Amino acid sequence: MYYVYMLECADGTLYTGITTDLERRIEEHNSSEKGAKYTRSRRPVSLVHHECFENRSDASKREYYIKKKMSRADKLSLVQRGH
Repeated sequence: MYYVYMLECADGTLYTGITTDLERRIEEHNSSEKGAKYTRSRRPVSLVHHECFENRSDASKREYYIKKKMSRADKLSLVQRGH
């Protein structure tokens, strides 16, 4: 299972990523050098949205769409809708 996830950073910005282990990845973002460079200076981060996919290809396509095609307002609407 692959997860596309969205984090809210301490400064209010949003970060989108992909992982196979959601719990581990959030922990890495919050307390490890394995966290993304973007989130390291914006800790703590909290999970605000996630979606599940059966394969990496579909998850990567969704991650790309969220990151590159959606506005901040669209992302916040996605978070509020819960899916």
